[in-house]
Amino acid sequence: MRKLILSIIMGGILIVGSLYFSGVIAGSKKDRKTIPRKVVKTVFVDTVTNTTVPIIIPANGNLKAKRRVELFSEVQGVFRPGSKLFRTGQEYGKGQTLIRIDSDEYYASVQSAKSNLYNLLTSIMPDLRLDYPNIYPKWQQYLNSFDLQSSTPSLPEINSDKERFFVSGRGILSSYYNVKNLEQRLSKYNITAPFKGVLTDALVTEGTLIRAGQKLGEYINVGIYELEVSVSKTYGDFLKVGKEVVLSNLNKTKEYLGKVTRVNGRVDQNSQTITVFIEVSGEDLKEGQYLEANLEAKEEENAIEIDRSLLLENNQIFVVRDSILDIIPVSPVYFTDKRVVLKNVPNNEVIVSKTLAGAYAGMLVKVYAARDDKTAKL
Repeated sequence: MRKLILSIIMGGILIVGSLYFSGVIAGSKKDRKTIPRKVVKTVFVDTVTNTTVPIIIPANGNLKAKRRVELFSEVQGVFRPGSKLFRTGQEYGKGQTLIRIDSDEYYASVQSAKSNLYNLLTSIMPDLRLDYPNIYPKWQQYLNSFDLQSSTPSLPEINSDKERFFVSGRGILSSYYNVKNLEQRLSKYNITAPFKGVLTDALVTEGTLIRAGQKLGEYINVGIYELEVSVSKTYGDFLKVGKEVVLSNLNKTKEYLGKVTRVNGRVDQNSQTITVFIEVSGEDLKEGQYLEANLEAKEEENAIEIDRSLLLENNQIFVVRDSILDIIPVSPVYFTDKRVVLKNVPNNEVIVSKTLAGAYAGMLVKVYAARDDKTAKL
């Protein structure tokens, strides 16, 4: 019994002691309120100076040869080999034969018609000598110059109705024009290069039977190309023929100077754009090459150009006044994918030049002060 009483007394003492010490520890803690530190963000700024800003319209397209010939056959025959193989990429000089079609059979018929004309001329010479001695010498001279192996020369000039009736009555005129028609068709058996260039497409090979109306290939003049681009009709009136344009390749490693040669007078109904043709030349240019153009449409006076990300909704931008951000309205006049041209921005206004996260009107900021170049180098 005694031991039970002692155990109860000791347990009560321990409980009272633990409660006392827990109260002491709890009372020793002090309430500490954390005071948030005020953060002032740094902004990059620019001072506005309104100037004349050129409106540059970006455009792009693929080069096409300015002089292009699609080769078609007007006659039928077998394609005979020439001095050069008719293959894609083959270069030709002006006047060189591109395609030679077998014309032996047709050549024989032309020679037969020329022989008939020669016989008719020979038959009228005695009558001319007796009845028209004054015109006989020129016809005799024409007959002497007549060569069956060469192209038929033009008939002598007919000066009187009697001479015309006499020559026409003997069938000279009809026979002559028949020969010239055959000679003209004979020339179509040989297709020559109209200018120095390269064959970009070859659809036939030597030995092929060519039919009339068949397409044979394509031939272009290298070195001079045209770039076809489409621009908004808003700036169509400012694009004049002769205006110089800077072109660049896809990697921006090379630049070329082009010139506007043609402007389409019709607006595309679907896209509301105008087609502009830019002529450019260069030895390293190829047909089908992709180029980008910067067309200078017009110049906007009293304007500035800033990054497009700085333009807020409702056409506003941030300015800094006494280390406080503020918002002013502006008038955008032209957009690109990265830049925007603004008007109605007062001169000497300090505007934010780089995007600031979480910015709002009335925000306290600190203007970034750049060190000058000499100090930065040191």
